[in-house]
Amino acid sequence: MLENNITAVRKNFVTHHECSKTGEHLPVGEVQNLSPAGMPILIRYDLDGVKAELTKEKLAKRSADLWRYRELLPVQKADNIVSLGEEMTPLIPLNNSLGENVIVKDEGRLPTGSFKARGLVMAVTMAKELGLTRLAMPTNGNAGAAMAAYARRAGMEAFVFCPDDTPEINVREIALQGGKVWRVNGLINDCGKIVADGEKEMSWFNLSTLKEPYRIEGKKTMGLELAEQLGWEMPDVIFYPTGGGTGLIGMWKAFNELAEIGFIGSKRPKMVAVQATGCAPIVKAWEEGAEHAPLWENAHTVAAGIRVPVAVGDFLILRAVRESNGFAIAVDDDAIVETQVRIGQEDGLLLCPEGAATAAAYLKALDEGLIGKTDRAVLFNCGNGLKYPMPRADSFLDRHQPIDWDAVANA
Repeated sequence: MLENNITAVRKNFVTHHECSKTGEHLPVGEVQNLSPAGMPILIRYDLDGVKAELTKEKLAKRSADLWRYRELLPVQKADNIVSLGEEMTPLIPLNNSLGENVIVKDEGRLPTGSFKARGLVMAVTMAKELGLTRLAMPTNGNAGAAMAAYARRAGMEAFVFCPDDTPEINVREIALQGGKVWRVNGLINDCGKIVADGEKEMSWFNLSTLKEPYRIEGKKTMGLELAEQLGWEMPDVIFYPTGGGTGLIGMWKAFNELAEIGFIGSKRPKMVAVQATGCAPIVKAWEEGAEHAPLWENAHTVAAGIRVPVAVGDFLILRAVRESNGFAIAVDDDAIVETQVRIGQEDGLLLCPEGAATAAAYLKALDEGLIGKTDRAVLFNCGNGLKYPMPRADSFLDRHQPIDWDAVANA
């Protein structure tokens, strides 16, 4: 019988919080946004204690959800967990379209239909543990939907601000799940300024990307899951759609923690930050050898989730890319759409635009010799493709007229 991870007795292994820039230790159990240096905060664990407590055999007996990795998560009391059923997401091979060495981790199967559920379930759970009742964030769509869903389930107020061209389904989803949502005539960084400006007036807690410590901890479960699903053998390369970059940073953290507890060896995948040519600040910084990525002006792309003109954790993204001997790469909107159609038609997997960007980036990297055809590659599809606009399909048959069967066959 599989163990219920949420109700299981939990031993917490968090030792301290740490400024990602200066290394300053910060206390546990206090409400925190950025560190005193104005940088993202990382959670640190007693990994020797985790190693003594957790084995692969124990892990295998637990139900297949995000909470199976509880020794490497920050929650202290199981009663505080706010869950909508965060089950392990599948690995889908793309044998027909991209070849036998390419697999997709399909995060669109998570609650609210995107990988944002991972970060927000952890952030909202910790908000509950710390006694917060009013949350706010900027979003390009999916993160706001996840925050609204978990916040309302926990009985908290949720305030969400999104660019005015955010997909309509996301805006309505946020509202239907009880979030108070506004469209803003600007980009996500403009929405972020509104959230920051309202902290004093509205007394809400700012859940913006990397401006609190816990979304990374939720997102890192992508890396924990992936390693386990691959039999604790690392792939050669991971292509990750990168806006704020929480997941890329989190996975790199996860791999290092897994090595410390002896679950994996020294091999690491090349971490590839995938962006769109219309919004590629990380790519520009990587190409120039810079530590930080300045604001990208006039950001635009069909992949709204990676339209992030400036990221507070830019140096952490670039650090993970460089430490892994990976790279940053940008693809144009035409390539994103063409690849989305190709994979849908050849492999039957409906990718979101951001997921399709990773597939387009894979093909570009292959063409440029950055990776090899025999490299085992993992692409992340970050959202359910049904939440996005699709090409028209207007073929029509009049049942009262003779049917042209050749036309049907060749449609």
